[in-house]
Amino acid sequence: MKLPNLGSLWMLVAALGFAIMGALVKVGATKFSSAELVFYRSAFGLIAIYAFIFARKLSLRTPVMAKQMSRSLVGFAALVLFFYAIAHLPLATAITLNYTSPLFLALFMPFMLQMEHKQNATHKSFAKKSLYGAVVLGFIGIVILLKPTFNNSDVLAGALGLLSGIGAAVAYIHVKQLGNVFEPDWRTVFYFTLVSTIGSGLWMLLQHFTAVDWSDLPILIGLGLSATIAQLALTRAYRTGSTLTVASLAYVTVVLASLFGMLFWDEQLTWSEWFAIGLIILSGIISVNTTNNSTKTTQ
Repeated sequence: MKLPNLGSLWMLVAALGFAIMGALVKVGATKFSSAELVFYRSAFGLIAIYAFIFARKLSLRTPVMAKQMSRSLVGFAALVLFFYAIAHLPLATAITLNYTSPLFLALFMPFMLQMEHKQNATHKSFAKKSLYGAVVLGFIGIVILLKPTFNNSDVLAGALGLLSGIGAAVAYIHVKQLGNVFEPDWRTVFYFTLVSTIGSGLWMLLQHFTAVDWSDLPILIGLGLSATIAQLALTRAYRTGSTLTVASLAYVTVVLASLFGMLFWDEQLTWSEWFAIGLIILSGIISVNTTNNSTKTTQ
């Protein structure tokens, strides 16, 4: 079946998938540990993506296995940190911290992708000032969001949530590099879910195992399927759509997560927290716009 050519709008599919995944993680966290949730999210996702690969008789052989493993390991670490933050913070707060990734993406990409900046000095100076201004704006939002009224466990969860955003930025750079050598979306998602399943499975051996009841299966299967669909939609959006538009639409996840938090957990954010989320979203859009425009001028 041929999928519709939605371009950047695939990010709306991804946003809904990630918001549902976050809600299911929060439900599952009342019973399962972060390691177990990462395992079930990855294992069910692995089964789903492998079924697709097997049905299409696609090859898993890749000439860039080292890059696939690097992307998968970084993505796995970011995923673990993200799930921990979701379990210990309001859903909108945890997802907002993870979605600081465009800020770090804008900072890291010129170095990790070794871009050649050939634009004139005036444009380069303006771009740098805009980027640094966006980063400062974003971190002001982070400080407001993680205000000192949090207790110690919230501070730890907030810091780990922020680290998940850094990890996600590095993982997206790896995805970009894999796309440059024409690695297909499904192969990248397969190796990511494979490494995450093995890593979280080994981690589970070091912890107390929680027995799974039949009533848990809809949550765990939904977790894996929503995450896998979102991951595939995200990869397709970045590959077929406008980078700026995709990055802007990504923040729909924050809005959806906020609505889920209010509807299902009666999470009420203060005006200062909404203001902080707005600053982080705005800074992310500015930073991606600045990086996108700078890249265009080099071509």
